[in-house]
Amino acid sequence: MRLIIVSGLSGSGKSVALNLLEDLNFYCIDNVPAALLDTVITELVASADSIYDNLAVGVDARNRSADLQSLPDLVRDLRNRGILCEVIFLYAEDDILLKRYSETRRKHPLSDEELSLADAIALERELLGPIIDGAALVLDTTRTNVYELGDIIRDRVGQREAPELSILIESFGFKHGLPSDADFVFDLRCLPNPYWETQLRKLTGKDRPIIEFLDGIQSVQNMYADILAFLEKWIPEYISFNRNYLTVALGCTGGQHRSVYLTEKLAAELKQKFTHVLTRHNELRDGKDST
Repeated sequence: MRLIIVSGLSGSGKSVALNLLEDLNFYCIDNVPAALLDTVITELVASADSIYDNLAVGVDARNRSADLQSLPDLVRDLRNRGILCEVIFLYAEDDILLKRYSETRRKHPLSDEELSLADAIALERELLGPIIDGAALVLDTTRTNVYELGDIIRDRVGQREAPELSILIESFGFKHGLPSDADFVFDLRCLPNPYWETQLRKLTGKDRPIIEFLDGIQSVQNMYADILAFLEKWIPEYISFNRNYLTVALGCTGGQHRSVYLTEKLAAELKQKFTHVLTRHNELRDGKDST
């Protein structure tokens, strides 16, 4: 059995993730009481019905604190019993969650007459702390729309053959903020910037003139070689540690030229050695994941 536990802050996209997994032929169950999760999974495994070979369950903050705190131990126990279990956690910044609730006019599951929406979100973060600490994949949906989130779940989760490591190489611009889901972050702002070449300014790191420009700069190639050597050394350690996901972020000032160029170049090389390598360009208009 492959089991995916989907959790996270209300309004961050948990329902979208579960719906997409259902489209990918996962048997999905939402709002499972954490105290009953072990019993439910044990019963489904005992049934030996192939419909449960790929199972996704949603767990939210509407549980006793003690049950949520024990979830990481349950995940380890399930893995020891031979179940391919991983936890996906979704969240967003508070102001975005407040905006989403304002737009949909839905009630937060923890809010009541004595607890404001902002306080309910803060309480939810605290209650779900033990889950995020043990999550295999943490997704910040602050700047992600429904369609982009669907692409991420499809490409990183649905197309990955468990238990292989899914590697995401993503570009970003420091002026837009640091990706919070990255395991490794490399700062490329010390490299020559094509932005200052007028004829290159409106292009991206995917365009041939930018590629030729950066290919000809030794410091860029030295940076590429150093990062590649680092990743080739440490990715096998992540695989041997049974990690499910690894995210590498490359940043330049605007996320348009240098980081995009090196993201594509590194991914092309890593695909020669590792099975599941994706790219994502956060600041480009088509910033969806690709294989």
